[in-house]
Amino acid sequence: MTTVNTNDFELLQRVLKRDSKALEALYDKYSPLLYTLIKRIVKDEKLAEEVLADVFVIIWQKTHLYNFDYKNVYSWIVLLTKNKAVDTLRRKNNGEVQEYDDNYENAFIIPTSYDYNEFGFDDALQKSVQLKSAIYKLTEAQRYVLQLAFFEGLTESEIASKLKIPLPTVKSKIRVALNTLKEKMNSEEM
Repeated sequence: MTTVNTNDFELLQRVLKRDSKALEALYDKYSPLLYTLIKRIVKDEKLAEEVLADVFVIIWQKTHLYNFDYKNVYSWIVLLTKNKAVDTLRRKNNGEVQEYDDNYENAFIIPTSYDYNEFGFDDALQKSVQLKSAIYKLTEAQRYVLQLAFFEGLTESEIASKLKIPLPTVKSKIRVALNTLKEKMNSEEM
């Protein structure tokens, strides 16, 4: 097994050089977290396993698209996973979607912008309790629109249609929910 003290940035640099042991180390570290995220989005164990495998194939094939000026591998991997899971869910639920090829994957699955600070996996574990608390302090309506947008992969237009409310109202609800969540997270800083 790869050394325990090797950080994610070094592992991703090794993956770029085609080191399969480094990819295996990333898989060992992140697969439980990523699988949980994927399963929450796609709600199907077999499909979640397929998406997880796809994510690590993408990491293996597309590491060169990671911006190595920034060392936040955690954010990149989590966003890549979320993008892939949401895209998979949309493709499963909607018949008409854009063809999935390298250009599509590069544009819509591979994160092009993400939080560039040093917030990483360990920080996320520490913040998870705080985040859960902040989410449960949102109103039921706020939690629901965030769930539809982020975990069910619905677009704002699809949410408006599902809830039978105007699109500007959906945009406002999502913006207010995110701002409220941010305020609650900031007020609970330790």
